[in-house]
Amino acid sequence: MSNEKQVDSGRRGLLVATCAAGGVVGLSTGAALVSTFQPSERAKAAGAPVEVDIAGMQPGEMKTVEWRGKPVWIMRRSPEMVESLKKTDDQVADPNSERAPDVLTPEYARNEWRSIKPEYLVAVGICSHLGCSPTARVTPGAQPNLPDDWAGGFLCPCHGSTFDLAGRVFKNKPAPDNLEVPRHMYLSDTRIIIGKDEKGEA
Repeated sequence: MSNEKQVDSGRRGLLVATCAAGGVVGLSTGAALVSTFQPSERAKAAGAPVEVDIAGMQPGEMKTVEWRGKPVWIMRRSPEMVESLKKTDDQVADPNSERAPDVLTPEYARNEWRSIKPEYLVAVGICSHLGCSPTARVTPGAQPNLPDDWAGGFLCPCHGSTFDLAGRVFKNKPAPDNLEVPRHMYLSDTRIIIGKDEKGEA
C-alpha cells in the first residue's frame, strides 16, 4: 500500500515536471513564431513612423530625416521667413494647397504656412516634376538661376522648378504640384513624429 503511494507521487512529480518543460518549450516556440510576424528592423526603418528631436534648432536651420526611403525636411522658419509667404501668395501656382489635397497636404497643413505651427515646415524633399531633390536657397535676393525678388525657398537643380518656404511651387514651372507634406504631429514642443497623426499611420 505504501509502495503504491510512492509510485503515485513519483508519477505525479514526473507529470508536473513534463508539463512544466512542455510549457516552457511551448512558450519559447510561440514567442519565436510571434516574432516572425513582426516587421524586421529594415522594414521598420523603411515604413514606420520616425521621431525627430527639434530641440535647439535655430531659425533658418533645416534637418533631413529619412522616412519610407524619402528625404523629409524639417525647417525652423524665422519670423521674417514666415512673413515672406504673404509676398509669394500671388506668385505660386497652388497657394491654398487645393490640388490633390488628400495626397499632398493633410487638412491641418492646408494654410498659408502648410504646417501645424507657422514656425516649422515639414515637407518631403522631392520635386513633383521628375523626383529630383531640390536644394535650399533660403537667402533672399538676386542670385544665379533665381529671380531678383527671390524671397527664399527651394530650387530644383534638374529643371529649374522653384518653391517658396512653404514648399509651394511657383507658377509656370515644370513641377505640377507643391511639395508633399507628410502626415505628422507633435509629441511635445521638442519632438515631431513623421508618418503618423491623430488619425493613425500614413
